[in-house]
Amino acid sequence: MDIEPVIIENLSFRYRSRAEPAIQNINLRVSAGQLVLIAGASGCGKTTLARCINGLIPRSYKGEVQGRILLQGQDTAALSLARISQLVGTVLQDPERQILGTRVANEVAFGLENLGLPRQEILQRVEQALDYLGISHLRDRETFNLSGGEKQKIALAGVLAMQPRILLLDEPLASLDPASAQEALALARRLADEGMTILMIEHRVEDVLSIQPDRALFMNKGQIEYDGPAEGLEKHVDYRQVKLPARLIMKMASRQPPPPRLEVLPGGKAKPENAAAPLVKFEDASFWYEPERPALEGVTLEIQRGDIIAVLGPNGAGKTTLVKHAIGLLKPKRGRVLVEGRDTRDLSVAQIAHTLGYVFQSPSHMLFAPTVYDELAFGPTNLGQKPQEMEQATREAIQIVNLEGLEKYPPLAMSFGQQKRVSIAAVLAMRSRILAMDEPTAGQDYQNYISFMEAILQMPGFEAILFITHDVDLAVAYSNRVLLVNQGRLVCDGSPYEVLKDQERLTSNRLVPTSLLRANLDFYPRTGRFMKAEELAHAVL
Repeated sequence: MDIEPVIIENLSFRYRSRAEPAIQNINLRVSAGQLVLIAGASGCGKTTLARCINGLIPRSYKGEVQGRILLQGQDTAALSLARISQLVGTVLQDPERQILGTRVANEVAFGLENLGLPRQEILQRVEQALDYLGISHLRDRETFNLSGGEKQKIALAGVLAMQPRILLLDEPLASLDPASAQEALALARRLADEGMTILMIEHRVEDVLSIQPDRALFMNKGQIEYDGPAEGLEKHVDYRQVKLPARLIMKMASRQPPPPRLEVLPGGKAKPENAAAPLVKFEDASFWYEPERPALEGVTLEIQRGDIIAVLGPNGAGKTTLVKHAIGLLKPKRGRVLVEGRDTRDLSVAQIAHTLGYVFQSPSHMLFAPTVYDELAFGPTNLGQKPQEMEQATREAIQIVNLEGLEKYPPLAMSFGQQKRVSIAAVLAMRSRILAMDEPTAGQDYQNYISFMEAILQMPGFEAILFITHDVDLAVAYSNRVLLVNQGRLVCDGSPYEVLKDQERLTSNRLVPTSLLRANLDFYPRTGRFMKAEELAHAVL
């Protein structure tokens, strides 16, 4: 009889810094070659379960643990972390936490070198992993200059090179452009079909269902509430908890009262006829990290009051580089960028922060304080807000991102999704006039990302909102303008309908039509604008 690769018995864990357990009484058995989707709201215990399986709990994250885990029949309590890593390979939500090497080839070889494998075998495995993922062209690149999606692929290559029997993927799609996400899912399906056991934690449930996972788990409040066929998941969850296909959401939402209309709807922040000077202006701006690879090339655009801008494009297209120029973190090598009429070369980042607040893609680039409250109070204090004003701004930000009750928690002990919300709240508390967010919905469950996006859109202080995203649905539901960036160039700039209606343009820029985009295009002659599935249900059904 074959040994089941993963057996979990009566597993519970409580972090040392928290009063209540993060997971309780988890029992799970996974067969070889199974691809298992693990879904649930942000903070429900998915990442904690992953940390128990890959041995980080209790070795790196301390607390009270009960129960046991068997990997390939071996009790993890008796194994070293190095031995566990040979049995189960992990790709983290945030690749920044996983990459140590300065060059791609060195990073992929890192784990193999620690195992003491012969040099020739290391080189062979590195080449095989890069080729398998179709990223051989990145072999000699510096990891620091890679996009978030490229870093995610490099992290996966390093894990695959170790040839584990079990693969644990924690939000593997979070940093990938839509086409890369499809490729990653197809790869996961292929690996499972070849006999690898795969546990995939993912909020983008609709995408994962397309590869027909063998099982689906739904976690809530630290427990498994559903364990069964993937096609039965939607009958056991609220459509607000996980992101399901748009037509299915529309069907479910049509039976509910219509959602409240936003005071500021996408497209509703109309520009005045005699618009004042732009908030931000790019004039033929170009930039490169390495001279032979332009990251930004001849970009000319204006950000006006009332703009709600989604920045879309492939991994490595230059989206983050573009936004970092707007906030002065980068200065153009050619051309110029003006913030409220002043050249960013003449302004410090601190001066620009009064106008433009920026939420980094990776929370680890922002978070440092001992508690959530301290994290949120830091920016307003440094910008000179009065104590009473700072207190109010901090309290409002906590409410907007749904972090009430967690004010005293250490941010770095939270889940990636919760950390992302802390980083967004930290910028909201600063009350800058323009809000720029890099992948704001990464690691967020459907309900959280809807609630905080709608709360942000209704905040009176923001004159413009800019968000980088690989989530086409976020652009569909909440933007009034879309910038499409590829190879450092501004490919297209227009309304969501104008930019996203062209299938050929989407394909050439590694975007994939979602069920929500298709539904909005189908009903556009009747609605005249794009909207989220719940609104669409009551507009057309």
